[in-house]
Amino acid sequence: MRLRIQRATWPRNALILTDTPRPDCADCDGVGGTEHHYGDHDTGEYAGTDWEPCTCWNEDRRWFLLPIPRRPRWLYRHRQDPDPWAPNGYSDEPPF
Repeated sequence: MRLRIQRATWPRNALILTDTPRPDCADCDGVGGTEHHYGDHDTGEYAGTDWEPCTCWNEDRRWFLLPIPRRPRWLYRHRQDPDPWAPNGYSDEPPF
């Protein structure tokens, strides 16, 4: 098992510990699975992609480590430009 820390955003922001694919896997080349593109039988056009996970890892194996707190609403600051004619305080004019 090869573990790494990731940031999850659903159902709320948190740090999770998750398994990663084996980098030297001959079946998936370390990607974790194989994509199978398929087309429509009548028109022959692209219709979607199926994902087949590899046996070298389990994508459902993850552990919750720590919730990431939300920033309080009062802490958000509104951006104020120092010069209304120059966005972000920068100008295209030469300095002379």
